[in-house]
Amino acid sequence: MVQTVRIIGIDPGLRRCGWGVIDVTGSRLSFVASGVLMPDTTMELADRLVAIHNGINELLDRFRPDEAAVEETFVNAGARSALLLGQARGVVLMTPALRGTPVGEYAANLIKKSVVGTGHAEKEQIQAMVKILLPQANFKTADAADALAIAICHAHHRTMRKLAASA
Repeated sequence: MVQTVRIIGIDPGLRRCGWGVIDVTGSRLSFVASGVLMPDTTMELADRLVAIHNGINELLDRFRPDEAAVEETFVNAGARSALLLGQARGVVLMTPALRGTPVGEYAANLIKKSVVGTGHAEKEQIQAMVKILLPQANFKTADAADALAIAICHAHHRTMRKLAASA
């Protein structure tokens, strides 16, 4: 019997933290849910990080994923932006790890290549392919679509990661 694995993909951000949950049964992908956490931008940084942590915890309680996947940070907007995003990403990585949920990390180019076929795909191409791969998906933002793409990438690469880890 083929086991179903539930994966949560997370696209970290301080303003918008996208998330998407899929089930993987063999090579079959199924949409479960997606959305965006949006901490109040008027809050202090520490409070926004707590809001992200609490939001991810609520998602983990609600959907009970077996594995998590997070996009690696790629910022070309300056050192301060990279530092702030890195802090949000740290919270996103830590929260499932604290629960013992394995977390995979993927570069943006690998995510795009895994979902679209090219590492330099545009947002619209990612959204279109996510919709093709997950016809039931109803995402309202690019952040949620990106999070689903991260989960799809993890689904494609998880077997190879497990084989490499056991070798």
